[in-house]
Amino acid sequence: MDAFAYREENGRRVLHAEGVSLPSVAVRFGTPTYCYANAALVARYQALAEAAPHALVFYSIKANDNLAVIRTFARLGAGADIISGGELRRALGAGIAPEKLVFAGPGKTRDEMEHALTLGVGQFNVESPAELDMLDAAARAGGTRARVALRVNPDVDAGTHDKIATGRRGDKFGIDDGEIAALYGRAAALEGIEPVGLAVHIGSQLTRLAPFEAAFERLIALVDGLRAAGHAVERIGLGGGLGVRYRDEAPPDVAAYGALAERVRQRLGVTVMIEPGRWLVAPAGVLLTRVILVKQAGERSCAVVDAAMNDLMRPALYDAWHAIETVAEAAPGGATVETDIAGPVCESADVLGRSRRLPPLAAGDLLALRDVGAYGSVMASTYNSRPLPAEVMVRGDALASIRPRQDHEALLARDLVPSWLT
Repeated sequence: MDAFAYREENGRRVLHAEGVSLPSVAVRFGTPTYCYANAALVARYQALAEAAPHALVFYSIKANDNLAVIRTFARLGAGADIISGGELRRALGAGIAPEKLVFAGPGKTRDEMEHALTLGVGQFNVESPAELDMLDAAARAGGTRARVALRVNPDVDAGTHDKIATGRRGDKFGIDDGEIAALYGRAAALEGIEPVGLAVHIGSQLTRLAPFEAAFERLIALVDGLRAAGHAVERIGLGGGLGVRYRDEAPPDVAAYGALAERVRQRLGVTVMIEPGRWLVAPAGVLLTRVILVKQAGERSCAVVDAAMNDLMRPALYDAWHAIETVAEAAPGGATVETDIAGPVCESADVLGRSRRLPPLAAGDLLALRDVGAYGSVMASTYNSRPLPAEVMVRGDALASIRPRQDHEALLARDLVPSWLT
């Protein structure tokens, strides 16, 4: 069920997040504001847990790192997939125990490794021989051992956008599958390393099961080879990447994905780990923005709004498409105008939606960009000295601020002027 729907309010139909009207959110918190529906987060997690009941779920924090979002999944039993020391601190702050963390990513620093080892992080996904040696040295220096899964690059094209494909030969991620056997053997001989398995992640926003199947078959063959050589393999990380519907995509049903994960588990007799991000959070968020003015841009209408590419990078970075709706429901059969929705940032890329059929817009109208719960606020910047947007969460009729809007004073306070300029 969609947590965002039109409902009656004061004689008109307006978009709601669960039981809270989005106009009331805009009045209370201003715009641009990210609004998340807690019920959607819970429903998505429960659907995934039901589809893959024997898999361990590690929420991929990079998709949305708000503490309220992470805590929602932590209370449902999730661990976390982290990429940095900052994400490590966020996971702990949200209540996830260190042993339920998987530290992934191709560029962990020595300081990050040492801190994670001190805390007792459950697993490191290692992506290169150099990283393995660095982690071994850090573990030995701390008098401990690091539990390690080697991340495999299976040379599988996920068929997704080039900028979010991660499993092809030549991508910066993982270890070529032909090098895994030798490196696993070397890892087993290192004093500071305890190899426990393999991991793979071939990209994000996958809309077919075939690339998953190809990557997982490669993992199965590698595990068989490692076991034949006498190595123990306890865990297999299947990554994330299951796509969502933004426009007209038809991603696999989550039950089919879960069945695939279960087949891997049964075939190998291992603990299976999955690291979903986008699938859990994308549909749970909208970005509220208000029209500043409307102008003509050639043959099309152009509505300039107060949200911009610094608030939502995906359209500029990936040519991503997000549905855009008027918060006040359009009259059935009413007139529409082909409209560009553009932000105020001084970049031609600052267009959130092109050629959208919308009712004629006017200054002050509220719009909602859909499916922005993933890679929205987490990628926001302060370009053009624009403070970071507010974030709120709804649960039923309750509304709470979960990240206040940054103010200009806080933005300026980050800068220090050297003494020779004062």
